[in-house]
Amino acid sequence: MLRFLVRRLVVAIPTLFLVITAAFFMMRAAPGNPFSTDRKLQPEIEKNIEAKYGMDKPLLVQYVTYLGGVLHGDFGPSLKYRDKSVLEIIEENYPVSLTIGLSAFAIAVLGGVSLGVIAALRQNGPADYTTMAIAIVGVCIPSFVTAPLLQLALGSQLGWLPIGSWNGGALPNLVMPVTVLALPQVAVISRLTRAGMIEVLRSNYVRTARAKGLPEFTIVTKHALRAAVLPLVSYLGPAFAGLITGSLVVERIFGLPGLGKFFVTSALQRDYTVVMGMVIFFATLILALNLLADILYALLDPRVRLA
Repeated sequence: MLRFLVRRLVVAIPTLFLVITAAFFMMRAAPGNPFSTDRKLQPEIEKNIEAKYGMDKPLLVQYVTYLGGVLHGDFGPSLKYRDKSVLEIIEENYPVSLTIGLSAFAIAVLGGVSLGVIAALRQNGPADYTTMAIAIVGVCIPSFVTAPLLQLALGSQLGWLPIGSWNGGALPNLVMPVTVLALPQVAVISRLTRAGMIEVLRSNYVRTARAKGLPEFTIVTKHALRAAVLPLVSYLGPAFAGLITGSLVVERIFGLPGLGKFFVTSALQRDYTVVMGMVIFFATLILALNLLADILYALLDPRVRLA
């Protein structure tokens, strides 16, 4: 296990370094700067501001300075939000994305696995066709279509739920964002679970278990499901990272103060340090969750050895 973790760490560090490098130079290559506004600043004032943030130095010097700060855990101050550092912005707004993402992930896993198992047990039957139809609809219709439709139907027309805002994480404000975020994942997870279950249910050891007279519930939950979810584990790592870091579309449409919304706003405002901090945060989270998925895969499948 230790050798495996060290080997993955050796791979993760250069990967993170490449992500930081690519994001840094891509942000600097974009036209404009954080101080380009509708109201043109005087050249002397703009030079003073650039000198304050070290942006008057050569690009390579800025890159080395920023990389040194990252190595010391300092992502720098925001260029647009006064008196706030990047870490403070992430700390203040991440709980919103985490709440929505965890809720959506739980619904996606429970709903997707349940639908996939039902479809596999009733293959080529009404339950199977209904489940796969739901999955196809969930995959094909994007979030930026589903969200306004729910707002129109449940919010404007029926008045059952608020159209947007956070409101301290109140349950009525969570229902629509979590639903929109979970639907595509429910579709994908149900399809993966169905495919895995169909293959496992035809395997020899399941036939043997049935021949021994084991209850069908025990065969499905204890024997078949454990093997069927193995392909799903590899998918859940990146999917989990994507959900708990928030959705750019969902948070923007529903007006939620999460990381996704701040990421879009900061990119439009050329707030380099905030964008870079969030890119590093997202990349680190994805690498960590992929590692966790590999470890979980090995725990579920005794044939896999982490060496």
